[in-house]
Amino acid sequence: MKLIASLTSPYARKVRIVLQEKRIECALVVDAPMNADTRVREFNPLGKVPVLVLDDGSTLFDSRVIVDYLDHVSPVSRLIPGELRQAVAVKRWEALADGICDAGVLVFLERKRPVEQQSADWIARQLDKVDAGLLALSNDLGERPWCNGEAYSLADIAVGCSLLWLAFRLPEIDWRNRHANLAKLVDKLMLRPAFADTVPQV
Repeated sequence: MKLIASLTSPYARKVRIVLQEKRIECALVVDAPMNADTRVREFNPLGKVPVLVLDDGSTLFDSRVIVDYLDHVSPVSRLIPGELRQAVAVKRWEALADGICDAGVLVFLERKRPVEQQSADWIARQLDKVDAGLLALSNDLGERPWCNGEAYSLADIAVGCSLLWLAFRLPEIDWRNRHANLAKLVDKLMLRPAFADTVPQV
């Protein structure tokens, strides 16, 4: 089994953290889809990472599908609760965190275009989504120790990857000072080896 991933992708980082938390051995193949020599489309027709290549050669994508699969193939450190309502709650956290990243990535890519081709309205619309998503994360977390209550789960992994990607790529979005509870959560997550070992590398 091997994971095709970019070292700066928040979605790939989520999968890498899940692999480590669940103690699943998996080779890492670094490939950035934006590079001219990328081979990602050989494994995912959408040209996106992460892609999990199974031992039989079949592939899984995107990150939400991959982490679901990984959580079911190993009983170690279950990250998605077995009870339906709790599982749906965790997946909702993941969807919100990924949605914030989706909007942030669109801003990041738009800003890479020549200035005269950039759309200020488009950037503003995406940043509004990020701000609304951050407020929702903060309100939903409240004073709880973990996103889904008393236990560490995929929800925390997804939220942590989203927030840390924003700090890495869009540092002007000052979520730390605006949402102290999110900052506290991220600081706690960074004490975990799986988070410390997957810090984005340019």
